Amino acid sequence: MKKLWIVSVFTVVWMWMACSQPASKSVLSIDRKNLDTTVSPGTDFYQYANGGWLKNNPIPEAFGSWGSFNELRDQNNIKLHDLLEGAMKANAPKGTIKQKIGDFYASGMDSAGIEAAGLTPLAGEFARIDAIQSGSDLQDVIAHLHHYSMAPMFNFYSDQDAKNSNDVIAQATQGGLTLPERDYYFNMDDKSKSIRAEFLTHMKKMFTLMGQDSVTAEKNAQTVMNIETRLAKASMTVVEQRDPNATYHKMTIEEVSRLTPNFTWTKYLASVGLGEVQSLNVAQPEFFKEVNAMQTAVSLDDWKTYLRWHVINMAAPYLNQAFVEQNFKFNGTVLTGQRALQLRWKRVSNTVDQRIGMALGQLYVEKYFPPRAKAKANEMIGNLKAAMKDHIEKLEWMTDSTKAKAQKKLSTFAVKIGYPDQWRDYTGLEIDRGSYIINIMRADSFEFRRLMAKVGKPVDREDWGMTPPTVNASYNPGLNTITFPAGILQWPFFNPDADDAFNYGCMGAVIGHEITHGFDDEGRQYDAEGNLKDWWLPEDEKQFNLRAKLVEEQFNQFVAVDSLHVNGKLTLGENLADLAGLTIAYDAMKKSMEGKPAPAKIDGFTAEQRFFLAWAQIWRVNMRDQTLRLLVTTDPHAPGKFRVNGPFANMKQFQEAFGLSDNDPMIRPDSLRVVIW
Repeated sequence: MKKLWIVSVFTVVWMWMACSQPASKSVLSIDRKNLDTTVSPGTDFYQYANGGWLKNNPIPEAFGSWGSFNELRDQNNIKLHDLLEGAMKANAPKGTIKQKIGDFYASGMDSAGIEAAGLTPLAGEFARIDAIQSGSDLQDVIAHLHHYSMAPMFNFYSDQDAKNSNDVIAQATQGGLTLPERDYYFNMDDKSKSIRAEFLTHMKKMFTLMGQDSVTAEKNAQTVMNIETRLAKASMTVVEQRDPNATYHKMTIEEVSRLTPNFTWTKYLASVGLGEVQSLNVAQPEFFKEVNAMQTAVSLDDWKTYLRWHVINMAAPYLNQAFVEQNFKFNGTVLTGQRALQLRWKRVSNTVDQRIGMALGQLYVEKYFPPRAKAKANEMIGNLKAAMKDHIEKLEWMTDSTKAKAQKKLSTFAVKIGYPDQWRDYTGLEIDRGSYIINIMRADSFEFRRLMAKVGKPVDREDWGMTPPTVNASYNPGLNTITFPAGILQWPFFNPDADDAFNYGCMGAVIGHEITHGFDDEGRQYDAEGNLKDWWLPEDEKQFNLRAKLVEEQFNQFVAVDSLHVNGKLTLGENLADLAGLTIAYDAMKKSMEGKPAPAKIDGFTAEQRFFLAWAQIWRVNMRDQTLRLLVTTDPHAPGKFRVNGPFANMKQFQEAFGLSDNDPMIRPDSLRVVIW
């Protein structure tokens, strides 16, 4: 899967604001039983705002975390379930969207058929691997497997040319790993050692389920570990990959062939439909030097073992129950602490959305996305952009020259709300009620070929990277576009009938967050046209970096679990976006109230207080230690508690809203407060 430079406000495991009571009541009030009034707002605002809810909402067995996002995802799953059940029973004409999503869902729900089939649907893939007799054969199979959401050896996809944003080019990046991040292979703390031991055990059990004897399975597990450890050693860290210039190395085919003489790029590119391509971006040249060396240093038998592993690892969640359960024991229980599988219909609904979500999304928005939600969101986005414009103009640390370019970039922001204007064409995708895993592989291959077909063509700026039911939001620096799918534009992130304090504290701050990504430590390196190009004067860059460094150091101090601290450098872009997003959303809220009577208190809270309570309650979540450790290690977002207390401690507006003393623990002195935008 590609490294998605689209910067999203959420992770896949958490967050938003809970709705444990009817929406009609929630619109009018902050439910006091969700607060913890034994804690002062000036001591720990996250606990004050959420302590009651955290106490009364333990993590269900099937989750690694339970927060507002999980509840909204569950609500969305019920909606998707209704649509999919209806499509399955509709007997729609062959080739229609409804037929494809209905049959896809039916194949996933056919547990008896899946059990009976076992590994039979994958027989062709294993036979292809068994037939490898040369390095050339190996590279052919690598190209073949890249069609199916696998990244053995390396990762390959298409994306904008970072320095020529009108063009799409092929992208070759590091890959080939199973564990979440390269440091999992090397960290020497007890938890990391335990995960590696569990990983070896997991692979052995999976190989045994494939029919291998115990001795062979154990040997093969170690073979995979050896290959992946070598690939990991040559890989960049998640922090190093945050530098877009460090991952831009555009090369001609002749140049990349000289870099990796043991890998025949002309043949590989022809195999993925790019035989005429003259250049590509090699994101990590040092990694590909190691891939080149491994072509001959690793035996073909070992490569075959490695490829068999990647096939079964991809397919396991969709096979018979023995594979599903073993896959869950490692990826669910060991890595995230989950204790039970999700219900089948939830897993299948998510898979259909992930694979052909633009088809499912057509039915979703037709039934669940009212036009007035889009209109209200558009209005708020306009207000947030106006607030950001004012903030840029008033900056004291930025020169007029750089301000003018920042304003130009802001003025060219494109906005996508709800769903695409042009739906994706799935005419070439065949889906039936046969094999579930075959349907998944067909959908993956369809998407891979769709992406490859973009190479060498102008960028399609109307294409969407997220499906309409997705509960998330994003900024794409190459497109200079902010996106808000229909899934997030609903209670409790957003309600067109709610008061401004609520909407600006929730959705307004999310909008501000995404706008600010265009000017964070990564996004600011892209110009108004989406090109990776330095447009800052040196003195402005210095002033920005001084302030950003302070935010990095603030977050480095937060302890997430045990002795594991938040990584301030990894999370810097998100932390900057939270701080600035909240700041401009607060000002946009105040501006929306100008010329109107002061809003009455609701449940004893002023509008200003409700703004901060709304943001705090977005991020409430109970999380198992395993999940928290995984996120702190790999995720560019800080844990929810610190996305509340971190930015609030820098905001004078927060102190004033709650009448807090300079001596309160949440309050930083003016000399230590960071104000960037």
